[in-house]
Amino acid sequence: MRVATDIGGTFTDLVYLDENGRIGTAKSDTTPPHFEQGVMDVIRKSGISPEAITAFIHGTTVIINALTERKGVKTGLITTKGFRDVLEIARGNRPDLFNVRYQKPTPFVPRHLRCEVSERLNYKGEVLRELAVDEVKAAVEQLRNEGVEAIAVSFLHAYANPAHEMLAVQVIKEVWPEVAVTASHEVTKEWREYERTSTAVLNAYVKPIASSYIDRLDKHLREIGVTGNKYIMQSNSGTTTFAQAKETPINMVESGPVAGIFGAAMLGKILGEDNIIAFDIGGTTAKCSLIDGGEVKVTTDYKIERDDRNAGYPIKVPVVDIVEIGNGGGSIAWIDDAGSLKVGPQSAGAMPGPVAYGRGGENPTTTDANLVTGRLSPKNFQHTVNMDAVKRAIEEKVARHFGISVEEAALGIIRIANSNMLNALKLISVRKGYDPREFSLVAFGGGGPMHALALARELGVKKVIIPIAASVFSAWGMLMTDLRHDYIQTYIRRVNGLNVEELNGEWSRLEEGAVRQYAQEGVAEDSVLFVRYADMRYVGQEHAVKVPVPNGVMDEAAVQEMVARFHDLHEKHYTFKLEGAPTEIVNLHVTAFGVVQKPEIARLEQAGDNAEQALKEVRPVFFEEHGWIDTKVYAREVLNAGSVIEGPAIVEEPSSSTVMYPGQRLVVDEYGNLIIDTGV
Repeated sequence: MRVATDIGGTFTDLVYLDENGRIGTAKSDTTPPHFEQGVMDVIRKSGISPEAITAFIHGTTVIINALTERKGVKTGLITTKGFRDVLEIARGNRPDLFNVRYQKPTPFVPRHLRCEVSERLNYKGEVLRELAVDEVKAAVEQLRNEGVEAIAVSFLHAYANPAHEMLAVQVIKEVWPEVAVTASHEVTKEWREYERTSTAVLNAYVKPIASSYIDRLDKHLREIGVTGNKYIMQSNSGTTTFAQAKETPINMVESGPVAGIFGAAMLGKILGEDNIIAFDIGGTTAKCSLIDGGEVKVTTDYKIERDDRNAGYPIKVPVVDIVEIGNGGGSIAWIDDAGSLKVGPQSAGAMPGPVAYGRGGENPTTTDANLVTGRLSPKNFQHTVNMDAVKRAIEEKVARHFGISVEEAALGIIRIANSNMLNALKLISVRKGYDPREFSLVAFGGGGPMHALALARELGVKKVIIPIAASVFSAWGMLMTDLRHDYIQTYIRRVNGLNVEELNGEWSRLEEGAVRQYAQEGVAEDSVLFVRYADMRYVGQEHAVKVPVPNGVMDEAAVQEMVARFHDLHEKHYTFKLEGAPTEIVNLHVTAFGVVQKPEIARLEQAGDNAEQALKEVRPVFFEEHGWIDTKVYAREVLNAGSVIEGPAIVEEPSSSTVMYPGQRLVVDEYGNLIIDTGV
């Protein structure tokens, strides 16, 4: 069987898919700082035999946690003479433009740990000055004396010619074999000096942490008898081997969240839905991404810790284009200094968790509010819920301040949370020129089904899909993934006068490199598929548009087709195009998939409407605009394919609940997905 585990902020999820296409799930608490223990717990809880696992796929928050909590190792930087302060200078296009107290992000490497060495290439990659090896050795000795555990190497124009970086790494490993080393060309071959240096530094910063974590996880898996292939989820929506993940762990920065986005795209293909808004609410955060024409959008303009006040830190590796906000089931409701109700971004997490968990949590959360309004049932928790404590927390922290009832306060918490999530959904749709009415919403995570139908009404989305295994859907998405590596090479050429033969040579070189890397990972050449893109722009522009390019040998007609696609995409992104204006290529991008055999998803064995047999109870639920309504509650696991439910209704499963509003209609499809007409 194929098994996927996903570590979230609150829970660690597991999904398995056996050879008959049947799906099983399990959930256990996340166990910081020893995250691998949570993985062992959830495998044990699932009851599966470790010896039966042929493929183990893992998504983790270890890397993003190490970065945001500053839990990486002491890191040094070796760079070209004169470029020591690239990290300090950063970019001038700061987000908080008129704030005179604005401070640039503090570099992960302080100035005394940034060393310069003599060497120089020009922008073509031609050597102007050879690398001074003695200076590299002196820099290493200085950093060793300072007690660093990792070294990043980033030289000017190394994206065009990595020879000097390769020599520097060789020297470092000769004089200090134990230190972790990252050269910028190993993680990115795109230009932009600051972004490339930042990426190399952040990779070096977390490399020992990642290596230690992966080794511990691997050791535990071997001890319980897992001998199958082991993969780790990357931020580009593909997987890679444990060995490769230890070398470039920065590719795991959004390891867990992107799996659900990819899973939504795969589910869309199964159901014949090409336009999807993927929406994931976990215990700590809500995440969303837009899938246009079946394609998951990937960008290399990713930044951690960026918001409207902070510029953040750029990471120039392929990451699924995702918007993430601090709103989940564990998000805390609080009153700000102006007396307004806020929800998130602070979270109760796994410990102590919401008040309902009974672990000492005192602050009301979204989960507690959903209990008070009847959307969640105390009976659907694995432990006894003290409803008096839940109501008391909302009464003391929210209701009393506004002079309203506990139920009204709980509904207020839900509406504020929904408003925050709606803003995130608008960022990836309306704000980017897409009409949400042309998309279906796939909602998952523990909280996704609970909030999705209210948000769909606001957005005008006509169809909501609640997938099988909704609460552990990110892990389900991992089961559908193939191995994936992205090869991006800066290649600045004007299209007018382009040497097509040279261009074809570059495509071939990138693809041959992919085949070699996959051969080392045990993937045969006939299992490798290529997808090409070119980052293009009008001459004189700063930033580029990613354009799909046909595979195979390109001729003049293919080049003109590429330019035509660029004009159309530019108009879609920016509302205009300049058809007569000269264009240029900035980067060549090859995505190489190592295709993995996956079993087909099983269909439900029982068909025919049995909604009445699935009815668990009728209970009052507090709805916006309607107040308390007696609402039918159904057990999802009992529902057959073809079952029909009219709203208002709630469909419960062990770790999630789907809340339907009056006028909405649900049909269970042949796979067990809930397909809901929102009534808009």
